Amino acid sequence: MTQSVGGPSGAWEEPKATALLVLADGTVLEGFGLGATGTAVGEVCFNTAMTGYEEILTDPSYAGQIITFTFPHIGNVGTNEEDIESVNLASRPGACGVILHSAITPASNYRATRNLNDWLKARDVIGLCGIDTRALTALIRQKGMPNAVIAHSPDGKFDVEALKKEARDWPGLVGMDLVPKVTSAQRFTWDETPWEWGKGYGRQDKPEYHVVAVDYGIKRNILRLLAGTGCKVTVVPAKTSADDIMALKPDGVFLSNGPGDPAATGEYAVPVIRKLIDSGTPTFGICLGHQMLGIAVGGKTMKMHQGHHGANHPVKDLTTGKVEITSMNHGFAVDKETLPKNVEQTHVSLFDGSNCGLALKDRPVFSVQYHPEASPGPRDSHYLFRRFVDMMRQAKDAAKRKIA
Repeated sequence: MTQSVGGPSGAWEEPKATALLVLADGTVLEGFGLGATGTAVGEVCFNTAMTGYEEILTDPSYAGQIITFTFPHIGNVGTNEEDIESVNLASRPGACGVILHSAITPASNYRATRNLNDWLKARDVIGLCGIDTRALTALIRQKGMPNAVIAHSPDGKFDVEALKKEARDWPGLVGMDLVPKVTSAQRFTWDETPWEWGKGYGRQDKPEYHVVAVDYGIKRNILRLLAGTGCKVTVVPAKTSADDIMALKPDGVFLSNGPGDPAATGEYAVPVIRKLIDSGTPTFGICLGHQMLGIAVGGKTMKMHQGHHGANHPVKDLTTGKVEITSMNHGFAVDKETLPKNVEQTHVSLFDGSNCGLALKDRPVFSVQYHPEASPGPRDSHYLFRRFVDMMRQAKDAAKRKIA
């Protein structure tokens, strides 16, 4: 911590900690509070992205997690109403806490409408700054992602023992289904297309295909890219049955990203996914959707040591031999060794060799672990949405030939 001048003698005084990060092993890190006051419990991960903090903090896939940003200057471009990724703009389906190295500076960007600190307060997200985020990142890399409590109290008074117990007693993400907290409550349609310089977001008024997107915690930019590639999108809640999905007569089905353990959510989602696969409907999954698709075709998932969270992850597309720079956010992965013979591994992480994509050899079904809509490349991975559209086009042409 830095020191400040205070007191009648002008002596240097240590500033008082107004926020704590209390790990499940009893480690206590002191800092200065940001955003909302109170406490939140979750799994601590680190994110290496240098930009896009608003999109990251509002990604529903981060529910149940406290994000440590490795980049020291977070908040310098402020926030706005256009870059929020959760469908419900007013809710907090995303990270429950955020840890920064440096204090938030005044916003300096023409698109900014609010300071990050005020934005965190409004969205009820607890923040902490003033700690060595490099040391915390090194700890996570060595020991894995710890369970922890983040606490912010302006008067600096904390019941540390109670916070230690809360962190210790939290069961962790393994076996935890968090999708009910972030999925949509009802069905809705989407026609907003990607943002363009000088124009903002557009509207899809001449769709060629109808996609039903199953919302396990879907991001707005996924929906925009689907609409931008010629799709009318109907979003349905996570527990929608296969019969209800097929009753909407989709040309394709999209399985969205989301938080938590895929095996836990898969208790109700996997049987639905299997029926969709058996129907022959073109299907595309991302992140949690990819993991549950892996389970549906006979594979298994596993908890990762530190996960993949960042915007600089190289992934090789084994079908083309090309390498793309991707955005990732996942603490679970498909175990490639468990995939059956009718499943092809299409993408692999060049960091650790973990599975990042799969496709069925006998069905129009594929998925990727990373986030092609997040544009870190910046558009390296947008081809996946065109690949999905091509798959739907081929299926429609085949159906027409069969009728003829």
